[in-house]
Amino acid sequence: MKIRYSGKYQNTFVIILVLSLCANISYAQSKVPDTSKDFKKTKLTGDFISEGAAVADVNKDGKMDIIAGYYWFEAPTWTRHEMAPSRIFDPLTEYSNSFLNLGMDVNLDGWDDAVIVDFPGKPGFWFENPQNKPGVWKKHIIADSVGITNESPNFVDIDGDGRLDILCGDKVKKQMIWLQAPLKPGETEWKRFAISKENAPGTEPFSHGIGFGDVNKDGINDVTVAEGWFEGKKDPKEGNWVFHNANLGEPCSHMQIMDVNGDGKNDVVSASAHSMGVWWHEQITDVKGRLYFVSHLMSKTTAQTHSSIMADLNGDGRKDYITGKRFLAHHGHDPGDSDPPILLWFEFNSARQPYYTEHIIDDDSGSGLNITVKDMNGDSKPDIVVANKHGVYLFENRMKK
Repeated sequence: MKIRYSGKYQNTFVIILVLSLCANISYAQSKVPDTSKDFKKTKLTGDFISEGAAVADVNKDGKMDIIAGYYWFEAPTWTRHEMAPSRIFDPLTEYSNSFLNLGMDVNLDGWDDAVIVDFPGKPGFWFENPQNKPGVWKKHIIADSVGITNESPNFVDIDGDGRLDILCGDKVKKQMIWLQAPLKPGETEWKRFAISKENAPGTEPFSHGIGFGDVNKDGINDVTVAEGWFEGKKDPKEGNWVFHNANLGEPCSHMQIMDVNGDGKNDVVSASAHSMGVWWHEQITDVKGRLYFVSHLMSKTTAQTHSSIMADLNGDGRKDYITGKRFLAHHGHDPGDSDPPILLWFEFNSARQPYYTEHIIDDDSGSGLNITVKDMNGDSKPDIVVANKHGVYLFENRMKK
């Protein structure tokens, strides 16, 4: 539709239009406050090399390095080193060969290795640290080539042994499973344990949203997916966890289980993986003692938040929720795909409604498929490391307690 104005009101219309556009621009800019005082941003690279990032002391010099895909960045200058042959990917046409990353000493030889979750459905693998020797890092396939079907598998300690495991869906059997990290020095294989029966909810190719926590407050951690939750057992290696149907919102990133409103019941916080929205799903108990969830919208600041993590950023003793936009998640084909890549966090306080406060960290970074939080500079504050199609970034926490 074309609108034409002529005559004595033409100039007035132009002035009003310009003022309106300026007002809209000012409003858009005001939504992203200056938070430079809270976080120091370092851009390691603008190259698209991975959708995930991890941290580890790769060269055992006492400084935390950053892993992104097939590369590691050496602290404190962030010199880039290649672990295995790779390349830079085109964010408008390609996906990378690295979706999520984890730094840990897999084979317990005293050197941190790099765990890589590849494109959804492909087997996960890990690169063995060559202990400062030159050459390509040796590649090991995780758990007999199990295809990790989800877009948001979780790095969590399932069995309470102090080592992170991988919670995910099995592509072939469509079971919810967990992959146990090796427990003895020299071991390289991860063990597979099934949580569910075959053809379970949340295990279809490209499924979104997995959480790990105590939903029903029985002292045992459960597993959540968008369709409901699997009730945990004392022995996590015992299969056939009972599944409870529930509406836990849209396809989402990692689900966080916590008591948002302080009523003694654990709720679920999630963020939309492909559209727009961050929610907390309130746990309600009916007159017969059955629990269900009611969803409350927290934010529509950004879209396609494909990752989340909990950490106490401001030192108040309560964990905060960190998430961000996955820039060009589908190469610009979805609504809002190419909007500014925002990184943000939510501060929770159950003593006052609406129980949360949103804070923007940055509008030129975002996050990919996993976020890593670690004290990178030795000041005892949790810092944030992210990677996606927009590059690799470190945010050093400068908030005062």
